[in-house]
Amino acid sequence: MSKQPVRGVDVEPLSATVSGKVDASSDPAKEAGIADYLQHNPDFFERNASLLTKLKLPHSRGAATVSLVERQVQALRDKNQALESRLRELIDVARSNDALAAKIHRLACRLVRANNATTLLDSMEASLREDFGASEWLLLLAPARPTGLSGIESRHLRMVTSSAPELKMFETLFESARPRCGQIRDSQRDFLFGAGTIEIGSAALVPLGREVGFGLLAIGSPDAQHFLPTMSTDFLARIGDLVTEAVAAS
Repeated sequence: MSKQPVRGVDVEPLSATVSGKVDASSDPAKEAGIADYLQHNPDFFERNASLLTKLKLPHSRGAATVSLVERQVQALRDKNQALESRLRELIDVARSNDALAAKIHRLACRLVRANNATTLLDSMEASLREDFGASEWLLLLAPARPTGLSGIESRHLRMVTSSAPELKMFETLFESARPRCGQIRDSQRDFLFGAGTIEIGSAALVPLGREVGFGLLAIGSPDAQHFLPTMSTDFLARIGDLVTEAVAAS
């Protein structure tokens, strides 16, 4: 067999190594050279087919030994199962995102059809309750100017002045301008949803744009795992944008 030097590795030592005559593992440089050679010469075992019958590897699921071909088949099967699992995960995420997008679309349509402030709140109530399962929510506003919502009585609406001390509790939320999910402080929970009357395990706080001054949409759930700090907030941000525009136009 003719030698084929590649980066310091030739066929004869390689053949001896894979057939068990040389322990390359005792020399990391030699082992790396063999791996490099095989990577750049994928047809090596086609040209040295007899070596395949001599190679024995421990089975990944037991103490028995298997041939290199069997080990390759098992590795490809495991890789295929991992890819199928990942594909199922991506499909589930895509379906979930499609469902959320449809719900946000219905919310947008309801807000567009709202021709007054009262209808606006009714539309938000219907959408948040029916599509998002939000039994407890509050629109907290400190408007920069009077809006159509001023003077409306609703348990889902709280109007405060821009100098209200309670807004200090949400200062970091307004500064970040990004929705926040998870458990909230007792003082925040009591101010938004009432002291000791409603069980709130987790909440989503969605800051509204500066078009309405300072404001936020608070959605509460009795389930502590419903709104988690690790969950994506992109769709909540879109809901916040829609509510901001609707409130600013009211």
